[in-house]
Amino acid sequence: MPLKEEKKKASAALPACLLCGRIAALIGAPNPTPRHSRSSPRMQGFRSGFARSGGFSADSLGHDAVRVVGNLCFAIFVIGVLVFTIIAATYQPEDPLLHPSTKITTFLTSTSNATFRSDETAVKTGEDFISLSNETLVAEPFINITDIAVEANSSLKVGEEGVATTTDAATEDPGTTADAAEQAPECDANAPIDCPDPEIFHMMMRATIEQFKDVHFYRFGKPVRGDSESSCDMAWRFRPKDAKRAAFYKDYRRFEISRGANCSPKVVSIGEYHTGVNARKRKKGKGPKEGDLVFEPKRKHKSRPEVVAPAVVVPVVGEAVNDSLPVIESESSFSSGKYLIYKGGGDWCKGMDHYLWSFLCALGEAQYLNRTLVMDLSICLSSMYSSSNQNEEGKDFRFYFDFEHLKESASVLDQRQFWTDWGKWQKKDGLSLHEVDDFRVTPMKLASVKDALIMRKFETVEPDNYWYRVCEGETESVIQRPWHLLWKSRRLLDIVSGIASKMNWDFDSVHVVRGDKAKNTELWPNLAADTSPDALLTTLRDKIDDGRHLYVATNEPDTSFFDPLKDKYTTHFLDDFKELWGADSEWYAETKQLNNDVAVEFDGYMKVEVDTEVFLRGKKQLETFNDLTSDCKDGVNTCKAAS
Repeated sequence: MPLKEEKKKASAALPACLLCGRIAALIGAPNPTPRHSRSSPRMQGFRSGFARSGGFSADSLGHDAVRVVGNLCFAIFVIGVLVFTIIAATYQPEDPLLHPSTKITTFLTSTSNATFRSDETAVKTGEDFISLSNETLVAEPFINITDIAVEANSSLKVGEEGVATTTDAATEDPGTTADAAEQAPECDANAPIDCPDPEIFHMMMRATIEQFKDVHFYRFGKPVRGDSESSCDMAWRFRPKDAKRAAFYKDYRRFEISRGANCSPKVVSIGEYHTGVNARKRKKGKGPKEGDLVFEPKRKHKSRPEVVAPAVVVPVVGEAVNDSLPVIESESSFSSGKYLIYKGGGDWCKGMDHYLWSFLCALGEAQYLNRTLVMDLSICLSSMYSSSNQNEEGKDFRFYFDFEHLKESASVLDQRQFWTDWGKWQKKDGLSLHEVDDFRVTPMKLASVKDALIMRKFETVEPDNYWYRVCEGETESVIQRPWHLLWKSRRLLDIVSGIASKMNWDFDSVHVVRGDKAKNTELWPNLAADTSPDALLTTLRDKIDDGRHLYVATNEPDTSFFDPLKDKYTTHFLDDFKELWGADSEWYAETKQLNNDVAVEFDGYMKVEVDTEVFLRGKKQLETFNDLTSDCKDGVNTCKAAS
């Protein structure tokens, strides 16, 4: 190599050598000068020239300094890798399902090419994310049996707002009490029962609290005459003591009452769930009306005012449902409104999770644009839920979801009613239409549109014609899906309440997945064996006490498969309660009325939803893929890393 080229390369390496030398000096590394050099005369000349000009020689840096610097850099790298590994192994992201509904959208955020895998399980809705620890629920007082005065020592008066209060007889005027006793008519043991009488009312409340020990009572309604002179119907609002779902429930039952020889009344029997139909109040407003007699818990009065937390809205299951369609009152009201409608799309006849993900995107956009969502209440039930294994069109949104809560909490209109009004007034009032053909036109770009109606058309091929594509990309951080507006049908939840009530809200539950998964040994090699009766008995032995009511939620069509469990438990299955949706049930009558007097089938999705909700109300709950088998829910090697 020519000397000139060698000097050029050495000069290029000089800055790196200087930097390494200075680092070595800072850390105290030795910088020895070799005693002997075997370099060529040319290199010796170069080094001497470099020493004279710069004060350093190449050998002055030394191999030891380079080694120290290399070791230091390697150590820093190793420490960095260890720190990153520890963080990655121990970090646990927050579970958004344990947080309010505003965080659910973040959890369920889709990607640009997101599609949904078919899932036969029940979809979570807004009420599933209401925390049971909410201060409003925790602080709600319930009625103790000591709040109900003994009949002989108290009387019942109607105070403000129709709330019943008790007055001790000792506080009454003795003269008045004595006169009343003297004027009391002689006893007639065969006389009709006066249901609203305070003595009867108190007796019925006490009998109810004593019989149903696993629930808390929050209000009793005035008793009314039943179907005979010796029966009374009474309604009450309650929650299970160990409630696992944020909801209140209403029941109304028929009481058979008799009189003894001295005319003292007693409760002979209390009927089954929802037998007291005469006490079921027709819903024309919220809360008790003026003149209505109810008994509520005593509330503590404090001298210092307290900061009242905003009341959380929870379902009241068992109340009459008013899910009639909203109507625009006048032409001026319609013409001054702003509307959003989605037309077409590939979401039709997809799974319920897909449908809700798209529907809530549309509802979220409508709220962002401050417009009324024009929605189609007719939906298509996917073949995965139908008994015919075919897609079934013409199902009503109100069969599955709480439309009353939706219309009271958001601005929505039925599509058929809207087009009727639009046809009458659109030309007359000069109402304009703005069409959007591309889902990539974001809601932010539509915020300035002044037209009366924005119509999004989805006419391309899947998956670009899915409604939820509107809420992807940059829109994800702007549009929040309003999960809190969508609840499950309270008619279905009333069936759930009926099943739980027939077990006195005192039962344990187990979810047993079998069906096609148990047959597929490649993806679920142990499931069939782990969910056999013998295996279940072994697993349940240490977790569920003998003799308990055990609700078995399962997709196994032949429930006799579980007969061996009956030796240790009182087993219950969904089909044991068919009368709650049969031809004589409230559910059957009300859904038939919604469906233009055509009977509604209790379809596969309804069964899955009710089955799941009953399971979730068990005091102890055992899941298939958490408690019964080591197999993963979605197949081999799909289990989430253990926490």
